[in-house]
Amino acid sequence: MTQHLDPVDLAQALIAVPSVSPATGAVFDVLEAALTPLGFTVERFIDGIEPDGPVENLLAVRAGKGPAHFGLAGHLDVVPPGIGWTSDAFAPEIRGDLLYGRGAVDMKGAIAAFVAAAAATPVEAGTISLIITGDEEGPAIFGTRALIEHMSARGVKPDMILVGEPTSVDRLGDMVKIGRRGSVNIWIDVPGMQGHVAYPHLADNPIPKLVAILAAIDAVSLDAGTDWFQPSNIEFTDIEVGNGATNVIPASARARLSIRFNDRHRGADLVAMVERLAHDVEPRAKVVGKISGEAFLTPPGDLSELIAEAIHAETDIRPEMSTTGGTSDARFLHALCPVVEFGLTNATMHKLDEAVAVADLHRLTAIYRGILMRALLD
Repeated sequence: MTQHLDPVDLAQALIAVPSVSPATGAVFDVLEAALTPLGFTVERFIDGIEPDGPVENLLAVRAGKGPAHFGLAGHLDVVPPGIGWTSDAFAPEIRGDLLYGRGAVDMKGAIAAFVAAAAATPVEAGTISLIITGDEEGPAIFGTRALIEHMSARGVKPDMILVGEPTSVDRLGDMVKIGRRGSVNIWIDVPGMQGHVAYPHLADNPIPKLVAILAAIDAVSLDAGTDWFQPSNIEFTDIEVGNGATNVIPASARARLSIRFNDRHRGADLVAMVERLAHDVEPRAKVVGKISGEAFLTPPGDLSELIAEAIHAETDIRPEMSTTGGTSDARFLHALCPVVEFGLTNATMHKLDEAVAVADLHRLTAIYRGILMRALLD
């Protein structure tokens, strides 16, 4: 037995609730109200404290008769709307063929399609779970990582997971993400000794040392890429001295850099490399790294193939398998089982007047249903 649920109506209801990251409360009420009549057991958890919380997470499971278990993962939090929208960012509006509102693409529209697809999938199929966080757009400390702990405590472990991030580029279905590069931010703090510029022998200028450290880092070529990943890259994102005086040698100098890396590297090794280069110039330099996620790859196989088949059946497109772009919560979920990302076109995500084609919401629902049917019944 299946049920009909309009993804456009649900997308509008979700968009209408402001849920700037980290999200809690009313937007999860809307999702729970849609899932409960479909036979899902819904659990909601509040995780974390200020300044990165609280965050709400939701785990919904509908037990099926088949042995397979398919997970649908996403987030209900959104980035701030910004100023300059044609209409209220949290007052969903259909103009022409498009539904406008913050989260229409990233990614309340995909979550609405998840639910509509699950409603149209018979219970005779296997188990379906929704793994939904309120902190993907923020620090992600108390989001999916905490949700995975809740899943482990309850013995919930899907065989495969689809993350509904907006991966399509020009047309719905033209790109699927089978991996992501890792990300690490690194801070370098070089100490010196403040003094008068006319008496440099009585001071210790940290700026030339920092410049030498950055030059050594800039000379590093991490790799030339792999079969599935583009080359890793190091980018300097900030240099700070904070010296307002023209006649004072500063007491310290700082810099920040970001490394996006493929699966030939680990975040901790890259932090250690930067620390080694810094200490070669100045042994007292302090290096601190924060790893946002490791690189991962779900090699083309059963999961990517069944997703590609479902996309082709509805759109006549053969999707490109890619690892481009930023990070997503797949960087955490891949530790559980094979994970692939697929969703709406991403041209307007995070932009003013974010919008999704109404027809694409219906097509995406049909694709997601096709994925569930192939994964749970075939």
